Amino acid sequence: MEADYVVVGAGSAGCAIAYRLAEAGRSVIVIEHGGTDAGPLIQMPGALSFPMNMPRYDWGYRTEPEPNLNGRVLATPRGKVLGGSSSINGMVYVRGHARDFDHWAEAGARGWAFADVLPYFKRMEHSHGGTDPAWRGKDGPLHVTRGTRLNPLYHAFVEAGRQAGYEVTEDYNGRQQEGFGPFEQTVWKGRRWSAANAYLRPAMRTGKVAVKRGLAARVVIEDGRATGVALKDGTVIRARAEVIVSASAINSPKLLMQSGIGPAAHLAEHGIETVRDRPGVGANLQDHLEIYVQMAASQPITLFRYWSLLGKAWVGASWLLARRGPGASNNFESCGFVRSAPGVEYPDIQFHFLPLAVRYDGRAAAEGHGFQAHVGPMRSKSRGTVTLRSGDPSDAPVIRFNYMSHEDDFPAFRRAIRLTREVFAQDAFAPFRRHEIQPGEAARTDEELDAVIREHAESAYHPTGTCRMGAADDPGAVVDPECRVIGVDALRVADSSIFPRITNGNLNGPSIMVGEKAADHVLGRRPLAPANLEPWTHPAWRVAQR
Repeated sequence: MEADYVVVGAGSAGCAIAYRLAEAGRSVIVIEHGGTDAGPLIQMPGALSFPMNMPRYDWGYRTEPEPNLNGRVLATPRGKVLGGSSSINGMVYVRGHARDFDHWAEAGARGWAFADVLPYFKRMEHSHGGTDPAWRGKDGPLHVTRGTRLNPLYHAFVEAGRQAGYEVTEDYNGRQQEGFGPFEQTVWKGRRWSAANAYLRPAMRTGKVAVKRGLAARVVIEDGRATGVALKDGTVIRARAEVIVSASAINSPKLLMQSGIGPAAHLAEHGIETVRDRPGVGANLQDHLEIYVQMAASQPITLFRYWSLLGKAWVGASWLLARRGPGASNNFESCGFVRSAPGVEYPDIQFHFLPLAVRYDGRAAAEGHGFQAHVGPMRSKSRGTVTLRSGDPSDAPVIRFNYMSHEDDFPAFRRAIRLTREVFAQDAFAPFRRHEIQPGEAARTDEELDAVIREHAESAYHPTGTCRMGAADDPGAVVDPECRVIGVDALRVADSSIFPRITNGNLNGPSIMVGEKAADHVLGRRPLAPANLEPWTHPAWRVAQR
């Protein structure tokens, strides 16, 4: 039970790290509490609502009651399975905007500006949609594809965006994010292309990577150096070189605190001896919150046609026999990124369009045929925390997002809803729309929309920021720009928990990128040469919203 490196978590970043370390000839043991990702409920893209709601694959975390959302308790799914959350997510692939990473560098994460991370995005990608080789990768492990977009509603959404005065972009993961266009997904040949499929299985085939099932209880630290990981059953997995924690924005800070790294007073409350007093562990928690703006459809052309037992059987059979049909796509095939107001330099609102009125838990709207856009602000200023519930590693942590706690949050969310309504009101949707299901046409005033947000806003399941990366002398930082835990030797954290600020869009792509770049730091390699390309910015952003 010893290897050069021990990686905690077989998720998006952890799998990428294991792959690159094995490629360099190093031995790796990956600790994963969850089990196999085999079976159609994970591998069929169209079945995405199932695994994220199944205790077999999901840690089942819940928030504390959120005071600004009517005291609601929200689900916080995290993957407990090979592939981690990349095996239960919506498979949407978004790099984030270039300026997101420039902000990281400005916040103390030197070497993580867009010019620095673009080469890693290119290294990890095998893009089947983006055509500009200066911006997109063509031979990486992660296949990135686009859906067939056969349903006319996908094209209506993009055309409605154009009619509303927005840009149309052919590749939001390339030079120009801003605008409406085709969505990208981590699906390959009709199958979910998770981090387990892209990275972990090829790494295991080298003989250099082994997976050990178990619950990581603490990092073993001897004389200020991480030497291994102790499991709940008492087993100790030894690391000859380093321990790398890639357990998610929820479980990574939890494991650090269980190991004595965190706010000293909080650790003392739970009888944990402080190894390093790092107040930033578990702080800076961020997420994307969204509303589903749902419209009833006037034609029976939506995915609701498959919502019967017979329809679902047909979808399943088509996928099992030929990897075709609605089951072969996540069905998020058109999208939009827009700026909420003049003076906003780059997009701060994202639209996920879906030709079905449905929730993430798989419950369809009572009105039958419909379509929807998931929408919400991308850069909320609200911050939350992950803390320990007890000293027992088996206990779930205490998760408080503090959603909608900043004074700017409600005005920003109202703008997002009103801009979505404007898109759906365009002529492109005239043949297809009937009436608004949610929020409902009666909700018009600020007070009415605020009530809708409090009652219906949902997490987009993008937790991040709880082991923030920053300068080594920053008291609030947890890791330095090489992902090393400040104050502890031979210990790194590499996953979405290290993001200084949440990125613009879905987090799976940036999380894998972190694993790719962290692997080079672990190996002591010179980072890939910066790619000094200039992303598109709306020429009139200072004075125009579109």
